[in-house]
Amino acid sequence: MAAFSSSTASGLATVFFYSPSLNPINGQATLSSSSRIRSSPRVLRGIHSLRRRGFRRFSQNVTADRSNSFSCNFFSAISTSTLDYEFTDGGKEVELRLRLRKGETLSPKDISVDADGTSLAVKEKRNGLLITLLETNQLFEKIMPSETIWYIDEDQLVVNLKKVDGELKWPDIVESWESLTAGMMQLLKGASIYIVGDSTEINQKVSRELAVGLGYSPLDSKELLESFSKQTIDSWILAEGPDSVAEAESSVLESLSSHVRTVVSTLGGKHGAAGRADKWRHLYSGFTVWVSQTEATDEESAKEEARRNKQEREIGYSNADVVVKLQGWDPTHAKSVAQASLSALKQLIISDKGLPGKKSLYIRLGCRGDWPNIKPPGWDPSSDTGAHPQFT
Repeated sequence: MAAFSSSTASGLATVFFYSPSLNPINGQATLSSSSRIRSSPRVLRGIHSLRRRGFRRFSQNVTADRSNSFSCNFFSAISTSTLDYEFTDGGKEVELRLRLRKGETLSPKDISVDADGTSLAVKEKRNGLLITLLETNQLFEKIMPSETIWYIDEDQLVVNLKKVDGELKWPDIVESWESLTAGMMQLLKGASIYIVGDSTEINQKVSRELAVGLGYSPLDSKELLESFSKQTIDSWILAEGPDSVAEAESSVLESLSSHVRTVVSTLGGKHGAAGRADKWRHLYSGFTVWVSQTEATDEESAKEEARRNKQEREIGYSNADVVVKLQGWDPTHAKSVAQASLSALKQLIISDKGLPGKKSLYIRLGCRGDWPNIKPPGWDPSSDTGAHPQFT
């Protein structure tokens, strides 16, 4: 599978997702060029943590097998021998404490810390061999690699990383399903999420995973429509045609547009409102994720396809905030697709932190269809005769 994100508000950004059990496309997001350094050490003895409160501790055995790890930038691929660390978010910096083997006398020459903007590798020399203590190609967010320092504190190796965004709270050192679902709450600020795309089944399964992970209310337009009409969507299409179903779903989306903290699964196919460019008025009230299958076999082809899709304005889905491209589909991997969606949304909102507030303003002004260039209060789209200044 592969995943890409694009933003109608901030231009096209591209990210990648891959699951090793499926046919992979490998790649990673590039928001700015990063520099790689080997950080300089400080050696302290008998000094305890300066920030003992509020740390999270993780301890588990992990085999350093690349084939079993997610190796693209969506999936905090951690490679270690024994993962045993403490993590603290101290505001502008994060602190990582890795437990060293007891009874060993180590010098700075025995430690290697290699960092760039989104990755970290920590290694220890034992008996002439370099042992990986922790290696990830996806930190939760970007760091300033030149500001990285590390030191030995008794039986722990302490690594201090300075964030690029000091306001963003890191739930963990790496980006994972757990850290994304915890960390996205501060970014979404209650804004709802809509899953759109040609497959109703995919939309449903991905939205349910997102709702569970975020603690949002799951809403399914297909279930709501069938409950209201007392018939299946297929029988409705046969009786009244796809236009009738799309119009009814548009009414459902209108009623849901004022809701917060919901994940809404929409209908796929030609009978779905999201596939029609003129039915997006109320979808703009939340963050939209277009889940789309692709036959592209390499990264560049998939990126180009995503760019073309965004430019095809007659396709309703092209209005989505984020595009997630899937190479193949397996229902058991719905959580992986949900994780890719959250990672893409995280990048989108970090690039413009005013987006959740702008979505809220759009709702308060009545979801008039003037997204992303919101017009002043009192604007009536039916009587619009000229350009208006953007209202923020």
